[in-house]
Amino acid sequence: MATIKIDNKDYDTEKMSVDARNQLLSLQFTDQEIARLQAMLAMAQTARIAYAKALDGALSSYGFSAETAN
Repeated sequence: MATIKIDNKDYDTEKMSVDARNQLLSLQFTDQEIARLQAMLAMAQTARIAYAKALDGALSSYGFSAETAN
C-alpha cells in the first residue's frame, strides 16, 4: 500500500482510479520538471554573473569604465 498526502489528507494510491493515478503521475512529472528547470535557471544566472564580471575585467584592462562608456 502506497500513500500520498495531498492537502494534509492521506490517499491510498492503490485505491485511486486509473484517471486519478494518471493525474498524480502527471503532477509528479511536472513537479520534477519545474525543479529541473529551476536548477538550470540557477546555473544560467550564476554563469551570467561570471560573464558580467569577466566582461567588466576585460573592459577595465583596456581603460574602459562605467564612467567612460558614455
